Amino acid sequence: MILVNNPGSWSHIYAPLEHAEWNGCTPTDLVFPFFLFIVGVSIAYAMGSKKADPKSHQKTILKALKRGLILFGLGLFLSIFPRNFQDFNFIESIKHVRIPGVLQRIGVVFFICSVIFLKSSEKNIFRTIIIILLAYWALMMFLPVPGVGYANLEKETNLGAWLDRTILGEAHLWKSSITWDPEGILSTLPAIATGLFGVLVGVYLKRKDVEPASKIAWLFSVGCMCVIAGLLWDLEFPINKSLWTSSYVLYTGGLATIVLALSYWIIDVHNYNRFTKPFVVYGVNAITVFFVSGLTPRLLNMIKIKQPNGDEIGSLTYFNQTFFTPHFSPINASLAYAIFVILFFYVILWIMYKKNVIIKV
Repeated sequence: MILVNNPGSWSHIYAPLEHAEWNGCTPTDLVFPFFLFIVGVSIAYAMGSKKADPKSHQKTILKALKRGLILFGLGLFLSIFPRNFQDFNFIESIKHVRIPGVLQRIGVVFFICSVIFLKSSEKNIFRTIIIILLAYWALMMFLPVPGVGYANLEKETNLGAWLDRTILGEAHLWKSSITWDPEGILSTLPAIATGLFGVLVGVYLKRKDVEPASKIAWLFSVGCMCVIAGLLWDLEFPINKSLWTSSYVLYTGGLATIVLALSYWIIDVHNYNRFTKPFVVYGVNAITVFFVSGLTPRLLNMIKIKQPNGDEIGSLTYFNQTFFTPHFSPINASLAYAIFVILFFYVILWIMYKKNVIIKV
């Protein structure tokens, strides 16, 4: 997402690095559900021992709540943080702050999945996923939208968009759309199902009574079946990231399971891990780098550089126009800049990794 969120120019982006316009799924649309999936897997590993001890549940839930609130707060901070301090008005920013968001959704999904994992059996978690997916499908496909009169999946008139406008108000939704939000309230329900999907996979992957070969076979099989089920459901309930449709949950959850099984086979079973260091370096401080990468461009572009014609531009824009734009085609200059951002943060994260600096949220 750092690669996707930091192009040199938003007017020149390769198609795989863009979200699907509405229905459909690009490689970029896989990143967020993969992250929520692995959050679920990590819950199974981090809280597995605590699940067996009911006395520790309350303390564990409070810790999960704290972490969820911190993530939610970081997301709000990014929403409030100005792009120009000269025109910044804190009161007005609060009045128009976007409440939903990526970090906010991660916080909510993490907390709810943690509670469900601690308090429910694997069978009940599976049932919960099925109930969520079917209930969400029924709500979106059959419940008439107030003020519209019929159920639909259009951007501004679907049930989720109506609910967001009714509860949060247009002032607190995604500024690029105003009338709807891709991380809205109702679509957080199936996002929880994505997290729970990961929880079940994590529980299975942890089992010591199953041979690695059997784990891989089962994970590949389940992943493939979910991908097929998602594609079939897509015919009735389109795969759509912004709505986080039930078909999208199955499709992306299936792909995430296949990727995890492949990674387990290559890295854990065959001990081939020469290529993993960059992923580990980024992974141990994933939330930190995501947050900082969203903050840094705003800070740097507050430093203005005067042009020969008298205009002032942000220092980051100046850097891009000086070192990338003149030397590549527009779309490749945009990509080269995004890759530079990835490498820039990698150097910082590598130093942190070497010094064992891990910022836990």
